[in-house]
Amino acid sequence: MTTSFSDRINHAWTPLSFWLQQILAIMRLETKKSFVGRRLVAVYFLALAPVALLVIRAVAPLDPHELGTPGEAGMVFAVVFQTFVLRFSIFFGCMSIFTNLFRREVMERTLHFYLLSPVKREVLVVGKYFSGLIAAVTFFVGSTVACLLLVYLPYGTKYMDDFFMEGAGTEHLVTYASVAAMACIGYGAVFLLVGLYFRNPIFPAGLLLGWETINFLLPSFLQKISVVHYLQSMCPVPLPLGPLAIITEPTSAWVSVPGFIGLTILVILASAMQVRRLEVTYGTD
Repeated sequence: MTTSFSDRINHAWTPLSFWLQQILAIMRLETKKSFVGRRLVAVYFLALAPVALLVIRAVAPLDPHELGTPGEAGMVFAVVFQTFVLRFSIFFGCMSIFTNLFRREVMERTLHFYLLSPVKREVLVVGKYFSGLIAAVTFFVGSTVACLLLVYLPYGTKYMDDFFMEGAGTEHLVTYASVAAMACIGYGAVFLLVGLYFRNPIFPAGLLLGWETINFLLPSFLQKISVVHYLQSMCPVPLPLGPLAIITEPTSAWVSVPGFIGLTILVILASAMQVRRLEVTYGTD
């Protein structure tokens, strides 16, 4: 007896639907852990630190020449975003969130409940990754949006209305928020993998931070082997890199975004392969 095409589609979709339900269930369980807990104090600090600095700038009684012109505000935010938010806040925030997705379960001696349940290891990895991603995007996209608004706040509501309603403000806001989200996606996947391979993520994170920091000094082909290169290529306001920098043509968004997503998927698959071999021995931790 032959099966129809629709029957074959339904047969193939059934496990996918079941896995999706499991992923959503894991996300519901894990998302709260990604927002609440003593381990997240550092994440809250990293997300709020640039906001606090720009709040001080917005409320401090600065002279006009100290504040700069409205046209210079875009460069002020570009400096804050590309040096402080991308390379510090999001980097270390994602390290704190994603390296602890499995490590936290080991420390709390609860990981075996997941491993003994009828859940594929790959499904567990995807569910935990997206729970961490929801938290990271909430923290750091929210921080980015708040920072951009605070940069222009000292110039008055009239200028902000003109800039965001009729000028390039809304486009810049959406672009920077998208770049922050992409940073969470990329760094999150990397630190999920780091957390599975290393008990102490400080050393590999330090190497990665060094690579990202000196990126502008590297030859062009090496600059493209980094997360920050693709993120900076998407930023609407480029930063002056100085006389020692090696100028590299920015990668087009049509190339960088699909490539970035593809690389993220490969890293998540590598994490899933590692979790498939994972064995819990609480006595050694």
